[in-house]
Amino acid sequence: MKRISIVAPCFNEEQNVGELYRRVQAVFQDLPSYELEIIYIDNASTDGTLEVLKEMARQDRRVKIIANVRNFGHIRSPFHGLIQASGDAVIGMASDLQDPPELIPQFIDKWEQGFKVVVGVKSKSEESFLLFAVRKAYYNIIGAVAEVDLVKNFTGFGLYDRDVIAVLRTIQDPYPYFRGLICDLGYPRAEVEFLQPTRKRGITKNNFYTLYDMAMLGITSHSKVPLRLATMGGFAISGLSLLVALAYFVYKLVAWNWFETGMAPLVIGLFFFSAVQLTFIGMLGEYVAAIHTQVMNRPRVIEKERINFD
Repeated sequence: MKRISIVAPCFNEEQNVGELYRRVQAVFQDLPSYELEIIYIDNASTDGTLEVLKEMARQDRRVKIIANVRNFGHIRSPFHGLIQASGDAVIGMASDLQDPPELIPQFIDKWEQGFKVVVGVKSKSEESFLLFAVRKAYYNIIGAVAEVDLVKNFTGFGLYDRDVIAVLRTIQDPYPYFRGLICDLGYPRAEVEFLQPTRKRGITKNNFYTLYDMAMLGITSHSKVPLRLATMGGFAISGLSLLVALAYFVYKLVAWNWFETGMAPLVIGLFFFSAVQLTFIGMLGEYVAAIHTQVMNRPRVIEKERINFD
C-alpha cells in the first residue's frame, strides 16, 4: 500500500486539530488502498493543543506528534514537519481547517496521473474582500518580478511526491520561502482550485508583521528587480535633478531681476529625495537581513519530543 503523509503545523489550535483528524480520517475511509500517516508539528502551543494531540496519538498510532521547544514561526516549523514525513506522497495543510481535507482525493488522483507536485490554488475566498484583494495584488506583483514562474494564490497547501521531499531535505536554507521553492524546483505540477472557507474557531495567528515578513521573503528569495530598480532609479533621479538645475540656472539668467526660487521647491525636493533614499536603503536592508539569516545557519527548529515515530 502506498503511504500518504498528512503534515499539519499548529499553534494554539486545540479547537481545530480534533476536527481536522476526523475529517481526514473520513476522507481515507473512502481511500482503502492507501495507508495514512498524520503528523502534527506543534509550535509550543500555550493552550491545550498538545494535550488534545497526545490523546489522539494514544488512541491512534497513525497520529504522530513533533513538539517544538519554542515557537519557531510560521515558515521554519511547517517546512521541518514536511521533511520528517515518510510517505510516498506528503500533503501539507494548515490546522485551522481553511485548507479543506476533502480535496485530498483530487490531489491523489493528480499524483497518480504522474504529477509530482499538486498545489491547491484558492481562486476564491470567504475572507474579507479587502484582504483577499491585497493578497491578490501581492501575488500579481511578485509574479511579475520573480525570476521563476510562481503560482498565484498558493499558500503551501498541496501534495508533494517523495522525490520532491528528498530534494527538500538536501536544501540547507534555515528560512525557506516554501511557496517559491516548490516552483523553483521545476517539477511537473497540477493545480486544483478551491474556495477557501473562513476560520470557524479560534483566532488567526497572522498579523501585519508575519504577512510583511512573508511578502519580503518572497521578494528577496526570488527577485533582484528591487535592487536593479534602486540603481536605475538613482540614475534617473540624478539625471532629472541635473535637468531641473540647468533649467533653473537658465531661467535665472533670463529673468535675473524678478525670478526667485523660493523655499518650497527646496523643501519638497529635500523630502522627496530623502523618502526615495530611505525606501531603497530599506529594501537593501531586507536583502542584507536575508543574507544574514543564511550565513548564521541556525537549525530550523529544536524538538522537545516526538510521539509515535517509533
